[in-house]
Amino acid sequence: MHPRFKLRTIIIFFVCLVVLVSLAITDLLITDSTSENIEKQLKEKALIVARSVGESQVVKTGLQDEGNAGGIQDYAMSIQKASGVMFVVVMNMEGIRRSHPNPGRIGKHFVGGDEKRVLQGKEYISTSTGTLGKSLRAFTPIYDNEGQQIGAVSVGISLEDVESSIRQGQHRILIGSIIGVLVGIVGAVLLAYYIKRSLFGLEPYTIARIHEERNQMLHSVHEGIIAIDKDATILLVNKSARKIFNKAGLMDKEPIGMNIHEFLPGTMLDRVLDKREADLNEEQMINGISVITNRVPLVVNGQAVGAIATFRDKTEVNQLAEKLTGVQMYADTLRSQSHEFMNQLHVLLGMIKMENYEDVQQFIHKLVNHQSHEVGSLTRYLKDPAFAGFILGKISFARESHVELDIQCDTIIPQPADPDITHELITILGNLIDNAIDSVAVPDEKVIHLQLSYIDKLLSIEISDQGKGIPEKIQNQIFEKGMTTKEGEGRGFGLYLARNSAEKLGGSIEVLSSKDHGTRFTVLIPYEPGGQSND
Repeated sequence: MHPRFKLRTIIIFFVCLVVLVSLAITDLLITDSTSENIEKQLKEKALIVARSVGESQVVKTGLQDEGNAGGIQDYAMSIQKASGVMFVVVMNMEGIRRSHPNPGRIGKHFVGGDEKRVLQGKEYISTSTGTLGKSLRAFTPIYDNEGQQIGAVSVGISLEDVESSIRQGQHRILIGSIIGVLVGIVGAVLLAYYIKRSLFGLEPYTIARIHEERNQMLHSVHEGIIAIDKDATILLVNKSARKIFNKAGLMDKEPIGMNIHEFLPGTMLDRVLDKREADLNEEQMINGISVITNRVPLVVNGQAVGAIATFRDKTEVNQLAEKLTGVQMYADTLRSQSHEFMNQLHVLLGMIKMENYEDVQQFIHKLVNHQSHEVGSLTRYLKDPAFAGFILGKISFARESHVELDIQCDTIIPQPADPDITHELITILGNLIDNAIDSVAVPDEKVIHLQLSYIDKLLSIEISDQGKGIPEKIQNQIFEKGMTTKEGEGRGFGLYLARNSAEKLGGSIEVLSSKDHGTRFTVLIPYEPGGQSND
């Protein structure tokens, strides 16, 4: 279900709302505080002016000597003008004015009714309405040099001026708030644009759906998947990977968030971060569990941001490969025997058509003797029917390629206790014989020698030819996957598989070769005989 509003609209709306609410609250608080401060400052100003007038010697002399009273008006007017207040009124102890902005009111009683306390020696601030209008008034008593009160001074500030100052402060706050709102709106738009671009233009519901789909896909695949970031910290482990790790005894702790080397010692996943090259179809041991793994770096904008590995239990891969390899080997064997048999039938058909019955009889007799000798010789020494049948098939295949495959069994080879050994032997011999047939395609002497012997539970296999040999510079690399001296795709796997099969059986395979003098492969395999002996 899609939301009604897009991410950009939501971000702009809420950011603007937060800015407006914050500024409104701030405006209320600052307005009250500013009004109080302005009023306080004006009160302090009026009080300071009143005190300064009360301390003036001119004022004191004028109050004490009626003859000098005229100096009070001049002094008070100068202070009023200099300080910018509404009025400065000096009065005697009877409340009679000795100064006033309107000289005609001098000598008359102070108006407002709030002057009584100051004539009693108190200093205070009040608000009242006088002849000049409503004003804020500061009252201060005046004392002579002996400390006797001789009068009072009142300094007034128009309340309209006070309210005007407050309005000016509020106006400035309002302008600041409007600017803040505009900046907030611009910031909200820029923030929405940045977030939208960071999310590749995707809406939150789209991101959530993609995230859920990704998790479902990662956890549903059969291969194990583990991913790390650029600091080799584990970010992802899917269900299949957890099963393999659990089989290897590594799931006693949660891998997410751990360093890859702490969870999986000896891993080479972080190596692809440095070289930025993928490792494909590599065999790896995970706490005794053999897996086939692919490691790929994750590169974004030219920077390696992590790596991911997919892997599968090698047992499953081997089972599939063994089935495919075995089927191919047996298919090749049957095809060779069928082809050879068809050729022999064609020969017989031709002799019969020419009514050379005596030649037909001799040819059949020769075939029977040859087949009997060949089959009998092999079955006498090779007690495993599947292995013997495979060798017979290879003899036919070699003969079809115009190559003689010479078999020598120095001892009887018993049937193995484990049937899987037969399959591994077929893989080893099949690839070695095929390579030998290819190597003698050019020389005149097209003979391959296969020698088998079994002594003290050790099977020895030696295959030699007089072919072109293997270049010395690559002899140490011929068992590596993909290494080949032949042209064409799909090459370089035969010797790799042969070595893996030999190592799987706990044996070894060695090569001795020289250019134009042939090649000899020697295979040694631990061989446990079966319970029955077919001697």
